[in-house]
Amino acid sequence: MIESLLRLSIDRRWLMMCLGLILVGIGLWSYQKLPIDVVPDITNVQVQINTRADGYSPLETEQRITYPIENALMGMPNLAYTRSLSRYGLSQVTVVFDEGTDLYFARNLVNERLSAIDASIPNGLQPQMAPLSTGLGEIFMYTIEAMPDARQPNGAAYDATALREIQDWIIKPQLAQVDGVTEINSIGGYDKQYHITPDPQKMLAYEVSFADIKQALQANNSNRGAGYIERGGQQLTVRSAAQLQSMDEVAQVIVKYFGDTPVFISDVAEVAIGKALRTGAATRDGRETVLGSAMMLVGENSRQVSLALAAKLEAVKASLPNGIKVEAVYDRSDLVDKAMATVQKTSLKGLCLLLRYCLCCWAMYVRH
Repeated sequence: MIESLLRLSIDRRWLMMCLGLILVGIGLWSYQKLPIDVVPDITNVQVQINTRADGYSPLETEQRITYPIENALMGMPNLAYTRSLSRYGLSQVTVVFDEGTDLYFARNLVNERLSAIDASIPNGLQPQMAPLSTGLGEIFMYTIEAMPDARQPNGAAYDATALREIQDWIIKPQLAQVDGVTEINSIGGYDKQYHITPDPQKMLAYEVSFADIKQALQANNSNRGAGYIERGGQQLTVRSAAQLQSMDEVAQVIVKYFGDTPVFISDVAEVAIGKALRTGAATRDGRETVLGSAMMLVGENSRQVSLALAAKLEAVKASLPNGIKVEAVYDRSDLVDKAMATVQKTSLKGLCLLLRYCLCCWAMYVRH
């Protein structure tokens, strides 16, 4: 058998050389497609369930949210154990499954149980599963800053709220379209909000309650469709556009009538642009900034996804307002390339030592 293979290789040496070159080409192509990473991802098969509960103390969160969710998850197939974290306004339950369990199968099991626990937790709370990522899924980070002379369309300088608005409405939606990305997180800055601050004394004077203010805002902040009108073979859409679009419109909403006099929101409350409470911030070089973080989908190639994010970020810069600077501060592909260069350098040194050892052995053999 071996003699036949050798004879065939000698007789068809050009064919064998071509096959060898093809194998080398396939090897080089496969090398470029290998999912190489810096460290192996040893995260177990787990599903996280997060529930926002604004105003709940840690004890209330544990008793009314975390405990019912953990009880509802008991008895699932391949369930290893659960662990939980109850903080002010947040409940987090981590469900760990046996090794080898398909992650999507595990998420389907958890989703079925979550749909059946609405009656066990307070109304208005919605448990949600965390994105499909792992502890090593953070592969790309960037900062958003404004140049000293940059100005908003209204002439004001860019503050932390304006930068966060750019991140949430311009940059984040575009980066989320990159293949292999499961989530884009925003860190730092402030969420822009419209704040209505009632004055208790004025409310007592006009006999207005908080429920009256809430009902008035809900009733005066909606669009309605009224079908269409046919005329001359055309359909003209009829709709009532009554959605509030500015602070002045919010201030002019009628809460109720005090006698024959209408009571507006501005009569009993102050309307202004505010910001949501936060528990953290992002800084760079000692200055506050807005930080964006990209999470990779489980099983993706971190190097390829990082390169795609970097290319997409360069394309996003063209859609940013003048004077806004976006810069990548962490790119997993750089770390992977450096690790690969170290491995290649070490392998080359090992090959040189092996060749040197072989030459020494050959020289000793020839000498004797």
